[in-house]
Amino acid sequence: MRDLLRQQWLDLRERLSTQVNRDASLSLRLPTEQGMWHGRLDSDEPIRVDWAGASASDVQTHMAVYLARHDVGAILLGGGVFGNCLADFGGVIPILFDEQARHIGHMGPPVGAERELPRSLQRGGNAVVIRGIPACLGTTGIRMALNAELFEKCAKAYTLAKASGAQLTRLPWWVVFIANGRLRKDEKRAVKCFASGQLPPESRGY
Repeated sequence: MRDLLRQQWLDLRERLSTQVNRDASLSLRLPTEQGMWHGRLDSDEPIRVDWAGASASDVQTHMAVYLARHDVGAILLGGGVFGNCLADFGGVIPILFDEQARHIGHMGPPVGAERELPRSLQRGGNAVVIRGIPACLGTTGIRMALNAELFEKCAKAYTLAKASGAQLTRLPWWVVFIANGRLRKDEKRAVKCFASGQLPPESRGY
């Protein structure tokens, strides 16, 4: 599994490096170990990092997310053009789209330190702004990449609307409730899979 996830890290790096800043960092949880594959998108290879050996600030941020959320299997710390602007517009995107409700969910408040992450991520949201930098999460690497792409689209729509003064229309509460409920089921399933040393199943559709 370690080799499988290393190759997936390399594949995801190629996919995401054209969409976000090259200094963004990417990690994948190693479910059978207390560690992860981690590296910047401009790195040739990821580095295997044990939880106990995490020292660099960037690495500690990834580790703090994994420890706060046992359903998360992949993290991208860094964003695209519009995602990186979100901190200037409050750092939180309200739920405006049904796919956003289904796969990203409720964004918690921006955080300035790792110790604040458990509170901000407690509602199961898959995006959060950490020290001004957006982070996108997913149960698997592929799901995280899809979430990162979706997050950038939502950030573009939101920041442009806010900058122009356009009125925003939120989804009806019951649509959010149903879609977010499906997201939480996926996350509960992922927790069980990681606890048993397995990778969660992919969730690509609505």
